[in-house]
Amino acid sequence: MRTKICGITNYDDAIQAIEAGADALGFVFYEKSPRYVNTEQAKAIIKKLPPFVEKVALFVNTDADTINKTCQEVGATLAQLHFDAEQEVYDSLRIPYIKVIRAKSQEDILNYSDEYRLVDAYCEAYGGAGKRINIEWFENTDNSKIILAGGLDHTNVSSLKKYGFYAVDVSSGVEEFHGKKNHQKVKDFILNAC
Repeated sequence: MRTKICGITNYDDAIQAIEAGADALGFVFYEKSPRYVNTEQAKAIIKKLPPFVEKVALFVNTDADTINKTCQEVGATLAQLHFDAEQEVYDSLRIPYIKVIRAKSQEDILNYSDEYRLVDAYCEAYGGAGKRINIEWFENTDNSKIILAGGLDHTNVSSLKKYGFYAVDVSSGVEEFHGKKNHQKVKDFILNAC
């Protein structure tokens, strides 16, 4: 499975994740998050990164102009949208994007089944709560376009291989504390996901 390390707040964590084999890094542009980075911080990190790594900008309840401007300014290559938007918002984006499904039920995971999408367990807060989704919901389902998030860490990620997910996404499961990654946990997570 491909791996995304989300909630990157500093260059050291970013480059360590890349050297450990991460396919994507996530940068949170949601001010209420303890992993929030502003455009200057994200730009400073991203401009020093090597090529062929997806740089994902995470947004909550934001308009298309802000998403476009932020992604262009910082050098993000993909937007991750943690909110339901009108079609005109999606149509106005000038950057590739993925929708996030905050699943409350098994039926929810089938939303946007023709698109690549990130599926996380529903909780009142947006992202990083470490709540695990009911994995049984994914049995006998085509998971090839699903990026699974929520409650993952190096001890449980290898058990997901049989489900055929496109990728896995982790943040709190590889942290020392909010916004600071544990490099050994990152290495172990990526190793166990492969």
